[in-house]
Order: sequence, then structure tokens, then C-alpha cells
Amino acid sequence: MRMIPRAAVAVICLTASLGAQSRNLGPGLRPYVSVDAPVVALTHARLVDGTGAPMKADQTIVIRGERIVAVGPTGSVAIPDDARSIDATGMTVIPGIIGLHDHMYYGGMKFMGVSYPRLFLSAGVTTIRTTGSVDAYQELNLKRRIDSLQIPGPSVVVTGPYLQGPGPGPGAMHPLSGPEDARRMVRYWAEEGVTWFKAYTQISRADLAAAIGEAHKHGVKVTAHLCSVGFREAVALGIDALEHGLLTNSEYFPGKQRDICPAVADSVIYYGLDVSGPDVRRTIGEMVKHKVAMTSTLDVFELSSPSRVPFDQRVLDALVPEASQQVASYYASGKTANDAASRTMFRKSMEFERAFVTAGGLLGAGSDPCCASAIAGYGDQRNFELLIEAGFTPEQAIQVMTSNGAKILGFEKRLGTIQPGKQADLVLLRGDPVRTPADIRNVETVFRRGIGFDAAKLKESVKGLVGLR
Repeated sequence: MRMIPRAAVAVICLTASLGAQSRNLGPGLRPYVSVDAPVVALTHARLVDGTGAPMKADQTIVIRGERIVAVGPTGSVAIPDDARSIDATGMTVIPGIIGLHDHMYYGGMKFMGVSYPRLFLSAGVTTIRTTGSVDAYQELNLKRRIDSLQIPGPSVVVTGPYLQGPGPGPGAMHPLSGPEDARRMVRYWAEEGVTWFKAYTQISRADLAAAIGEAHKHGVKVTAHLCSVGFREAVALGIDALEHGLLTNSEYFPGKQRDICPAVADSVIYYGLDVSGPDVRRTIGEMVKHKVAMTSTLDVFELSSPSRVPFDQRVLDALVPEASQQVASYYASGKTANDAASRTMFRKSMEFERAFVTAGGLLGAGSDPCCASAIAGYGDQRNFELLIEAGFTPEQAIQVMTSNGAKILGFEKRLGTIQPGKQADLVLLRGDPVRTPADIRNVETVFRRGIGFDAAKLKESVKGLVGLR
């Protein structure tokens, strides 16, 4: 047996001890912390571990510092004498949600640097990718403040400014003038610290190819909300992921012109599209073959079918009064909306996602909290219910929203599942979301890096702020 030098033993012990000590929490974060003990044991909990495995009853999870150190049936897991023990009887623990399409803006692309980080965390979202940025410097600075425990919020994977062509689109985006401009933009922001880019609806194939090539030179990745370019074209160019799914893939449009985004009115093509047909199967096959991941954003696409959007008082409470009134009107008018065609297309979008996963595709999820009732955190929770409606089991839906997201981001060795050695990012829910999906909303405590945050206090602190700051 190899002997470890005494000095090395001392270093190992000191490192372990430091990892379990309470950390220096900033004054902007501390009011929301409910658990800050060196060792924490959650006992008698239901557990959905993020692997897709069936829920387990009466489990104990032990956290030391920032890491999960033990998971197993209550009674078989040794609880350290110095642990703060929390009886989770009647509760369910899931991994922290990883939102892959979770912007930091709302409404007219206004930066929500105060309300959104707290709202994400209050809903159990512990990691986000800001898929498309209108102010990458603010996001990078926000990320640093969260990482240094100065303010509450999820871990932030910052996406660079949109890669957009010169066609019509939001004025917050730089219109690319050609491939060299695309390379310049990617090169600059990759050096500034962003790790993903998002191409948008008017980009050309040449500009997209240049952006992907430059991004890969810098070890960063590219996803896209497409229209001017079809999914198979983007896959052939080497893209890493695609956003939204079926309803942003224009390659099925009759007479589609290269590098041109079809008119919105042409979207009726989706109404009669055969999702099980050879053309759609070819797209899915190419995506799976080239390991191109996809992000589900069902909650934001549901907005096009207002008759099926559920009323959520929490959303109205979080919004500034003017926006709250507008969304209240949207809820009311939705009850009588004539949106049968949109509902049909929405179901086809669900079918596409199921077919993609069945074929071996890697599906993550995000809420695109941009507008109307789709806001930070609550949209991510709605995705859980919609993924179940799409045909996934509750455990599979959690897997899509947690460990699949970690894999897409390249974080699977430390995030996404509740297993010994993983970072202690997990959510304590009241109730049983496997039997009652709406229980995904009943967040009691959110652990990020082993620190427990009071979900109710976080939620209360953002009332009337969304749309303002």
C-alpha cells in the first residue's frame, strides 16, 4: 500500500475542512440564505436524481461544503454528528434546473439584472445560459457578482451578442456585413469571456459558417434560432445546437429561398406537416448523427395558443403594474381565443421533440423569458408540465431540464444529477411532482453550491420589479 507523506495528509485535511466552512456571504446575498451550515443532511425525502430513473422514496442526501457526499435510503446513510439535519418528509428533491434558453431581459429587451437572478433562483433554476445577449458586459459583470457570492442568482453561462444578418429585426442587434465581420465579432467576445454564441433569424449561410469556424477555434460553441437557414444546412456547417425546435425550421417551406427567412404568414405549412414523414425524419437523423443538441422552449411557444395558457397569479405579482395589467388582459382574452390552428402546430412541436429524443437526440430545455407571461423561473417550471404533456415521464422531464442541460453545456461531471461528488445544486419541493406535476411550483429551499436559499423571500423581493429592473 502506497504511503501518503504526512505533509500531504495535512494539506488534504485542511482543504476538506475549508470546503466545509461557512463562506463569506455578501450583504446582498445573506438576507435570502436559510441554510449555511458546513454539513447538511436532508432526510426522508423523495428523490428524482436527474438520471431518468424512477423516483426513490425515503432518501437521505448529505452535503459537505459545496459537494454532495452521500445519497441513499434513510437509515443506511451515516449522518455526521456535526450535520444540520432537515427532515424532508413529504418533500421531493430534484437537481437544480439548468435553463438553456433563459434571457436576462424582458419586454423591449430591457436588462433585468435585479429581478431575474432572484426569480430564477426562487423557482429552482440554479444554472442558466443567456441564449442571446443584448448587453454581454452587464451579463459578464452579473456573473462575477453571483460567482463571488455577493448577490443571489443562478450560475450564468454568458452568450455573446446576437449574430444577426442585415434584414429586419430588433434594433439591439449588430447587422453582420459579411463573414469577416462575423469572425471579428466572435473573436472579440470570445476573448472577453463569453462561451456561447447565438445566431439569429436573418443570418446567411456564409456568415454562420464563418462564425462557427471562428468560435470553434476559440473553444466556444454556437447555437441558433434559425429562419433564413434551415436546420440541415446549419448541421452541415458544424453548428453545436439548435433552439426552439420544429417551429423555427424553415426547410419544409415550399419554394424556400436560400438565406431568406420566409414570411410569417407562410407558417401555416406546419399545420399540415407530417412529423413522422421522411423529410422530418431526415432532419432529425442528421441532427442525431452530428450530435447537434436541441433546446425545448415549449412554454414560450404556448403563448401563441392563449386558450391553453394557464393563469398564474405569481406572474402578475412579479410584473410592474402596467405589464401586469397587459398580461391579465391576455389571460382573460385567451379564454375565448380562436387558436385551433396554433394549438395543432404546438402539438406538432411536441411530437417533433419526442421523435428527436426517441431517435437518440440530446434535448435540453429553457423558458425564453422574453415577454407576456413567460418570465424567469416560472416559465422553466411550466416546461416541466409541458414536457410531460408531450409524452415524457416526470422523471424524463426532470432529466431533460437538468442532466441533459449539463451535458449540452459540458458540465456533466459536476452538475445535473444528485450523486456523490457532484456540486450541491438541488431543489427541495413541497409535495410530489411525479404524481402532481404542478408541485414543481412549490419550491421551499434552493441549494446552490451547498448554500440553501429561501425561495419565498426571493420571490417576495421581486414583486412589481419585472419589467423595471
